[in-house]
Amino acid sequence: MTQIISTNQPKIGFISLGCPKAGSDTEKVLSQVRSEGYDIANNYQDAGLVIVNTCGFIDSAIEESLDAIDEAVRENGNVIVMGCLGEKKHIIEARFNNLIAITGSEAFSEVMDAVHHHIPKPHDPYTDLVPPQGVRLTPNHYSYIKISEGCNHKCSFCIIPSMRGKLVSRPIGDVMKEAENLVASGVSELLIISQDTSAYGVDIKYRTGFWNGKPIKSNLYNLAKNLGELGVWIRLHYVYPYPHVDKIISLMADGKVLPYIDVPFQHANYEVLKRMKRPANAENNLERILGWRKICPEITIRSTFIVGFPGETESQFMDLLQFIEDAQLDRVGCFKYSNVDGATANSLFGNIHEDIKQERYNRLMELQAKISFKKLKNKTGSIQTVLVDEVNSSHAIARSYSNAPDIDGCVYLENPEGLQPGDMLDVEINRAEDYDLFAGPIKKMSRL
Repeated sequence: MTQIISTNQPKIGFISLGCPKAGSDTEKVLSQVRSEGYDIANNYQDAGLVIVNTCGFIDSAIEESLDAIDEAVRENGNVIVMGCLGEKKHIIEARFNNLIAITGSEAFSEVMDAVHHHIPKPHDPYTDLVPPQGVRLTPNHYSYIKISEGCNHKCSFCIIPSMRGKLVSRPIGDVMKEAENLVASGVSELLIISQDTSAYGVDIKYRTGFWNGKPIKSNLYNLAKNLGELGVWIRLHYVYPYPHVDKIISLMADGKVLPYIDVPFQHANYEVLKRMKRPANAENNLERILGWRKICPEITIRSTFIVGFPGETESQFMDLLQFIEDAQLDRVGCFKYSNVDGATANSLFGNIHEDIKQERYNRLMELQAKISFKKLKNKTGSIQTVLVDEVNSSHAIARSYSNAPDIDGCVYLENPEGLQPGDMLDVEINRAEDYDLFAGPIKKMSRL
C-alpha cells in the first residue's frame, strides 16, 4: 500500500501495479484524491475503499493484478479497479462480482465518480493539501513524466492501442509546467515516458504551444531542448528509432539531456519483425546505432527483445544474437514471448515450446552479460557522476547517467557516511561485475 502521512479525513488506499506509465496514472488519481480533501490510507483496515491500478499486458501481469484485487477484496471489501486490465472487464467479472466499479485506462473521472458515490467528498476541502508537483509514488529526487497516451502502431504482440487508443499528446505547456514544478520541489532527474516517445506531437501536427509566454513547437526535439534548460537530468524512454531522433542525440552530445536512450528494437530478423508488424529492420537499426555513436560517443543505448515469437527459427534467433554482438548495446532486457489476450499474434502458426524459449533467453542473456561486463570493466579507474538512491550502513546505492532506476544496474558506493538519497557526487570506479559498478572514496559531492 502507498504510505503517506495520515490525517483524520476519509481515507483511500492505493495499490499500483505495472509500468511507470501506469504509475503516472496512479499519481494523477492520488493527486486528485488529496486535492479533494481525502487522506491516503497506509493499510487496508484504515481505508474506506481501495483503488487497484492494474496491468493487463501479459498473462503474468494479469494474474498479478487479479491476485491484488483478490487481496484487496479479502482485506477491505470495497474495491475500485482501474487501469489496463479494466479494459478487459470480462476477465475481472468472471472472478469478482462485488466490486464498487471497474474502469479502464485514463478513466480518471469514472474513478472519482465511484469514489464520490461510495465516500462523499469531505466538507470544505483545501486545494493546498496538494503541492504543485502533485502526489508521487517515486522517491523525492526523481520522477516520471508521461508526455502522451496511446499508440499508433499495430504491433501484433501488443494490445496497447486497443486498451489506450491512438496517440494523444499532452500540450507541451502542460508538460513543461509539470516539469518545472517537479524541479522546484527538489527533483534531480526527470524520466520522460509514453508508449511512443518519438511520436510526440504527431497527432496535433506539432502545433505551437506556450510555456511562460514562450512559443514552443510540440515535438520531441523542442520538448527535450526546453526540458534540458531546467538544470536537471533528463532521461528518455520508449524512443522508436525514427530518423528525426538523430537531432535528439545531438542534444545529448551538447549536454542538454542525458546521453542515454531506451529503444525497443524487439528483434533483428526481418521476417520476425514483419510478423511482429514492427517498423524498421536490423540493417537500418545497426546503421542508426553507429550514427548515434558518431554524434555522441558516450551514449548509453538500452533495448528490449522478445525470444520465442511464433515461427522464430533457430536461424532467425541466430540473427538476433548476431545483432546483439554487432550492436554492442549497453543495456538489454529480454522477454520470453507469451500470448496476450486480444493480440493478433495469437493466431500465428509455429508456437515455440517453453523449453526452447528458456534456452534462447539464457543464450541471449549470457551473451549480453559478457558484453556488459566488458563495457563496465572499461570504466574501472574512471570518475563517474552518480545520483544516490538509497543509503544503508554498509554502502550507498547510486546510479550514473548510464543507469535508469529499476531496470538497469547500479553503482555501489563505499563510505556511505553522510550521504542521503538525492545527493549527486563524483566517485572513482574500482571494480565491475556483469551489470553493476563499485566505487571507492568520494571525490566531490553536491546536492541539487
